[in-house]
Amino acid sequence: MTDLVHVTTRRGLSPVTAGIFVLIVSLLVIPVALVAIALGLGLLRLPYELVIVLQRRPIAFPLHMVASGVALILIPIAARARRRRDLHRAVGRAAAICVAAGGLSALLVAFASEATAVARAGFFVQGVVWLALLAAAVTAIRRGNVARHVRLMIAMAAVASGAIWLRLVICGAVAAGLPFDPVYAVAAWVCWMVPLGLATLCSALLRDMR
Repeated sequence: MTDLVHVTTRRGLSPVTAGIFVLIVSLLVIPVALVAIALGLGLLRLPYELVIVLQRRPIAFPLHMVASGVALILIPIAARARRRRDLHRAVGRAAAICVAAGGLSALLVAFASEATAVARAGFFVQGVVWLALLAAAVTAIRRGNVARHVRLMIAMAAVASGAIWLRLVICGAVAAGLPFDPVYAVAAWVCWMVPLGLATLCSALLRDMR
């Protein structure tokens, strides 16, 4: 971890900012991603609700879990490697493939669960938005619009972070004894829409400050 802080500091971030970045990746992104990959590969026992999804989508569900988990890991790596052009391209392309696979399979998985219709719709729309942002980001970089590409990739990462916030919200709701279905339905929308809104707002403010 010390080496990663050193690298991020050399790239122009303050030690505090670099430390926060490493902390977020280490404590939030990596654990969620590894659990998703392990569940997709059958290395961990699935809860009953996910067993039903697996039975209904025996190919799409594992693909979604593994691809989305790998994407969660690759996206921050691609972001940190942005000044190393060859590495950034290689990792970025791999991340894009995983996002495409994870997003497309998410559309199939969304309506295979036992969740409420509101929750399933939230996950479906999240997948659509994730894919749309990816397509727009790829189009932007192919046209040489680096600034727009960066903004879109940040937005795409924000949507992906919904998987992390969803788990935190659900854990908190269960610990607080809140009714599961209503919380899950709201979280299925809020956990990716709020990060996307904040990312869009921050990108707009930074653009105006230039």
